[in-house]
Amino acid sequence: MRHWIIAACVLAHPAFALDVPRADIVFLGEQHDNPEHHRLQAQAVDFLSAKALVFEMLTAGQAARITPELLADEAALEQALGWNDSGWPDFSMYYPIFAAAKGAAFYGAAVPREETRGVSDQGLSVVFGDGADRFGLVQPLPADQQDTREAMQMAAHCDKLPEQILPLMVDIQRLRDARLAEQALQALQDTGGPVAVITGNGHARKDWGAPYYVTFAAPDVSVASIGLGEEGASPDGGFDTVESTKGVDRGDPCAAFDKS
Repeated sequence: MRHWIIAACVLAHPAFALDVPRADIVFLGEQHDNPEHHRLQAQAVDFLSAKALVFEMLTAGQAARITPELLADEAALEQALGWNDSGWPDFSMYYPIFAAAKGAAFYGAAVPREETRGVSDQGLSVVFGDGADRFGLVQPLPADQQDTREAMQMAAHCDKLPEQILPLMVDIQRLRDARLAEQALQALQDTGGPVAVITGNGHARKDWGAPYYVTFAAPDVSVASIGLGEEGASPDGGFDTVESTKGVDRGDPCAAFDKS
């Protein structure tokens, strides 16, 4: 397996520049609804000449549908992926990432809803299945990290969640992180890398997100992570590079909870 020496290059952009580290696996974080973040991700994928892309937004089945012909047609690719029914932001924001992945293989790491539902009664390691021990999912989190992550889940949901559900939500986050790591390592094994992972900042953080699980399972694999924040709100988590862009007007994120 080829290994990269982690180095950085600055990509020019009309409004800002991005330091792109080189590594076997490079996580490209995002705020899902920020188009500037997706433009930067597309630039990074192009610069890296990524041999594989792993998407948080796609299932394995969706990723398997992608063909060179579909990649050349935005509308056809959107339809083939069933993107409009996925709940993710408009496909026009994500399409430049697909278009930048010239000749790359595609992998989906989305966790099906039935698996997340199973965590509550079967447990995290059982739902993950083979490899749970490899990724450290059979062990509980350190108490201080568990408390911090439960508090973050509560704050992200406007302090409206029942406290008893918080441990489950942390376990589901761990499941998604580990699945991203698993697919990234599979993509590296299949293609030799580099592998680019398209995911939210929370999954891309190096301290306890998917990069942590890659390193836990395969410490000889080089990993880098880019966090993309917005003015006045940079993501936490020990990223190699953090860049801020203009924000997106989302209104009051707690309004939906207030109406319920």
